[in-house]
Amino acid sequence: MRRVCGANGDTIMLLAASADAAGPNRRRGRAADGVTFWHTLYIGTSRYNMAPGTPDPAPDALFPMAFLVEQDPGSVANSHYHRQDQFQVVVAGSGVMGTHEVGPVTVHFAGAYTAYGPIRAHPIEGVTYFTLRNGFDPGARFMADPENRTALRHVTGRMHREAVAGPLPDSRPSATAVTNASAPSASAPSASAPSATAMLGPDADGMGAWHYRLAAHERVVGAEPSSGRGQYWVVLAGVLQLGSELLPARSCVFVGPEEAAFTAAAGPEGLDVLAMQFPRSPRPQDATQAA
Repeated sequence: MRRVCGANGDTIMLLAASADAAGPNRRRGRAADGVTFWHTLYIGTSRYNMAPGTPDPAPDALFPMAFLVEQDPGSVANSHYHRQDQFQVVVAGSGVMGTHEVGPVTVHFAGAYTAYGPIRAHPIEGVTYFTLRNGFDPGARFMADPENRTALRHVTGRMHREAVAGPLPDSRPSATAVTNASAPSASAPSASAPSATAMLGPDADGMGAWHYRLAAHERVVGAEPSSGRGQYWVVLAGVLQLGSELLPARSCVFVGPEEAAFTAAAGPEGLDVLAMQFPRSPRPQDATQAA
């Protein structure tokens, strides 16, 4: 992961994580419900790599977290919730998330304190997905635990919020240029027209997801970050050029809400990229946070 700096040298909230640089972070993981997986940290921190005794960041702090999960074939992550908003992007394998069949490329949004799942991985190929958050989360709270169900009922301002789109029919760069897609079309991608598709929203509070396909060296400008609370851009195929750096497939970038609209530039192989924006709505609070 690296922080991209402004022209005057000041650090801004633009975090880039290359798949190549993240690779050494890959390690085995096991959740409280017993589900097993490979976990690769891209941005931020998680309970798998925090030093003992490290205090959690404040629940309402802007704290990007991004990691890749390779859930083992045939495994089941039981229904659960998190205290932060999150996107999940399925990039390989297949399975079922709740009642939705998922595969490359599916995007799923779950609001804070929204119970979802279970996530059932394909018995042979498993399922691989990014988990992307804009705030620190201490871990899944499984609905099988009566204490977690009771705690959920006492969260102030909670509402169930879930959205899913996909799988996409294909995920590779197009030979067609996309030069201006700040207001994406809802039409399906084609080989004869610029490809910019709104997959989720955009909702009134800014939550949305957009899929872009760019020809070699073309550019696209995303939504204004101030309309939400942070964005992730995930490279699905091809190369994203960020300054002098070339970010290959399974790389990602976080753009803070105070930054200028992000310009995604395709490398020489073209670019297939998914942009997601978090809602700016106030987060719910559980009893421990409100105290």
